[in-house]
Amino acid sequence: MKLHQVLKSKRRSNKRIGRGVGSGKGKTAGRGTKGQKARGKIPVGLPGAGLPTFKKLPKRVGLGNRRVSVKPKPITLSKLNIFKKNSLVDLEQLFKVNIIDKEDLAKGVKILADGGLTVSLVVKLPVSKKAKMEIEHKGGKVEYA
Repeated sequence: MKLHQVLKSKRRSNKRIGRGVGSGKGKTAGRGTKGQKARGKIPVGLPGAGLPTFKKLPKRVGLGNRRVSVKPKPITLSKLNIFKKNSLVDLEQLFKVNIIDKEDLAKGVKILADGGLTVSLVVKLPVSKKAKMEIEHKGGKVEYA
């Protein structure tokens, strides 16, 4: 077995252009004849004679991109069933039991009424109306202003 057969590369090699007429990519090297595209580099944002793309986009105030609105992470009531009866539920407690991570501590959470609640809890977090009704129906309290 020859050495080049053993050291076969999985990556396809680049086109070898401009290596003589017999190669099939010689002389003009696949660029056609004459014109700006055949000669040098063309700026990406200049589409021929039209208006450049960056001039068509709306102006942004401030630095770069728009701020993405930070939305709280939704948490279902069924995930809160791991807490003991009458225990306090806040961001730190949710972090301790690995329901949320560090990013969610900064963003915050909101409790939604998907799933069922089986224990009474004291919740110090934002909750939906339906979730509040269900927590209070089970004998718990919502203490969030």
